[in-house]
Amino acid sequence: MKRFIPLLGMLIFPVMGWLYAFTNNPDHHSNRRIYSLMTDIDRAIPLVKLFVLPYSIWIFYIYACLIYFFLKDPAVYRRTLITYVVCALVCYGIYLVFQTTVPRPELTGDDPITHLLMFVYHRDQPFNCFPSIHCFSSFMVMKALYTSKFRNRLNQTLIYGMSTIIIFSTFFVKQHAIMDAVCGILLADIVYRALLRIDRSFSHRKTKPVMRQANM
Repeated sequence: MKRFIPLLGMLIFPVMGWLYAFTNNPDHHSNRRIYSLMTDIDRAIPLVKLFVLPYSIWIFYIYACLIYFFLKDPAVYRRTLITYVVCALVCYGIYLVFQTTVPRPELTGDDPITHLLMFVYHRDQPFNCFPSIHCFSSFMVMKALYTSKFRNRLNQTLIYGMSTIIIFSTFFVKQHAIMDAVCGILLADIVYRALLRIDRSFSHRKTKPVMRQANM
């Protein structure tokens, strides 16, 4: 059982969720001005309600990836979890000083998909858009898998495919602009690369004394 203690680190997610809810209210910001990063391309993207399905299961997908990484390589799990926390905190800091919004379309229909999208809109205020947490975290697990030693054709197909669908879903359900996704992806890439470099540097320093002792 001791082996699974590191999974308790995932208890940080409720705390991060509370911080997200706090920053999702412009009344809590020092600068109450709301910006828009929408472009003509963003406005041309149609609403595709069906994409609310991958959009809605995003956090459970991230949980599943973290647990999978832990079972395969605890170091990858740890690095990915730290990346999420660091990136999320950076996002919250940006939200407090540079709040953006994406205009939402008026929903019509009485089908389950429309009701689910209505629920998403009701639960999540149209703020906290730049950078996109959905996008940085979806790219983050792609990056983690790509740099791992356990990647194979199957897990790459599943994780790369699902992450890509989630990233595009943020556009089709009108939750994010393209710039939100681009900056979220860049943020995750920078943070993960930095942590990977730190890990490799630390590992290299640990192996040096062992090699010296072996040569004595």
